Amino acid sequence: MTIGISLGDIAGIGPEVTLKALAAEAESKDFRFLILGDVEHTMGLNRELGLNLPLRACASNELAPRPGASGRRAGTRLSPPLISVCNPLSQPLPSGMPAGAAAASQAAVAWIREGAKRCLSGELEALVTAPVNKAAIIRTGMPFTGQTELLAEMAGCRTVMMLLGHDDRNRWLRVALATTHVPLKRVSESLTQSKIEQTIELAAKACRDLGLPRAKIAVCGLNPHAGEGGALGDEEQTTVIPAVEAARSRGLDVVGPMSADALFYYVFKDDYDAVVAMYHDQGLVPLKMIGFETGVNWTLGLPFIRTSPDHGTAYDIAGQGKANPSSMIAAIELAKQLARRRAVPQP
Repeated sequence: MTIGISLGDIAGIGPEVTLKALAAEAESKDFRFLILGDVEHTMGLNRELGLNLPLRACASNELAPRPGASGRRAGTRLSPPLISVCNPLSQPLPSGMPAGAAAASQAAVAWIREGAKRCLSGELEALVTAPVNKAAIIRTGMPFTGQTELLAEMAGCRTVMMLLGHDDRNRWLRVALATTHVPLKRVSESLTQSKIEQTIELAAKACRDLGLPRAKIAVCGLNPHAGEGGALGDEEQTTVIPAVEAARSRGLDVVGPMSADALFYYVFKDDYDAVVAMYHDQGLVPLKMIGFETGVNWTLGLPFIRTSPDHGTAYDIAGQGKANPSSMIAAIELAKQLARRRAVPQP
């Protein structure tokens, strides 16, 4: 099986955390990795970091390496390379680009697109995306709202959700978001019963993919104290409760709406396997409090596996060799775990 990794904005820490994470895969027998990014930059960074990973440059139209595949040269059976690097762009990027450089932003989008294309064709089992800078991409004039939205558009998916996770001493916090990059003043109007139901369904499916066939799911309320029975807003009565009841009627083990300020305490007592949060910061603040450097994002609803580290480009420390790869390691490990499970028919 082959995992694709798009390098993201190469003026940020994406290339560094990618290579550091792949250093832990040196003995991998089940997986091969295809880096989608600038070949010269990647090879040079490999030397600078002293990793000496066995990187192999490949042509833009070359198929990804696959374990079990072989080639023949002078009668010799060849093993596929562990890590290949491919740049779908015709020209390499200049070295030493500043933070937010237009060329780096445009290249990052091209690499994401290439990864999605290869996943959709079945060439890759999963795609791990390193961070990009959304504002820098938008400044180039490209219509862009995020990597998740771009992948959904390419896959023709109307509904995708983010599930973010962190493993704290073998205690997982899994948070699915009913809304993502929406201004706070628009969250209420963005929430519908259907959207919340879909988020619950996708969270349950995600847990099944992780080996939890009967996951306990808790749903946050939107308002303080889950609306206090309507005294602090009616979204719980009109939208959240009907969604929870509909999901429960389909056999899902789901409770809510619950007050978000208390819910996460019970999650860490292992009372629940996953949380559905109504908006971005409601779900991500508790997750990042405990796993700022180790959280991982999994996009639900795509026809292929996509994970990513839960951090940004970190321009301020890029090029200094001190970026922490823990989140990228977790993203790659989750992609591998999901790929293995999907390769085996589930009952």
